[in-house]
Amino acid sequence: MSTDTPSLLITDDDLAFRETLRGVFEQQGFRTLQAGDGEEALGIVRRETVHVLLMDMHMPKLTGLETLRLVKRIKALMPCIILSADLNDLLIEQARRARAFSVLAKPVTRNQITGAVHEALATAYNWRIVRR
Repeated sequence: MSTDTPSLLITDDDLAFRETLRGVFEQQGFRTLQAGDGEEALGIVRRETVHVLLMDMHMPKLTGLETLRLVKRIKALMPCIILSADLNDLLIEQARRARAFSVLAKPVTRNQITGAVHEALATAYNWRIVRR
């Protein structure tokens, strides 16, 4: 992976949650992009460099799972992390089959979410970032 700044696409219909995550990850040196739904996320993935996609499961227009399946057609190797307040075994299995990097339960802690994103970068790109 190049030495460029890692980019993270935060996709959630909750603007306050997106802004909170933006603050957390920009403090760690990430370039953050935001989308309010799956369709918007797909447009960003098509035209921007995105290293990791972080998205909510329940959004208008497309669910996180539907978005994940479509993103994998465009950028098959990009790690995608799904967040859900309604996490259950079926969703975890569906996400695994759709090739999600991981699935996290909301509410999520700062350490859980930053750990998952850093693990995704390390696994997909062998890129290590010092956490601040």
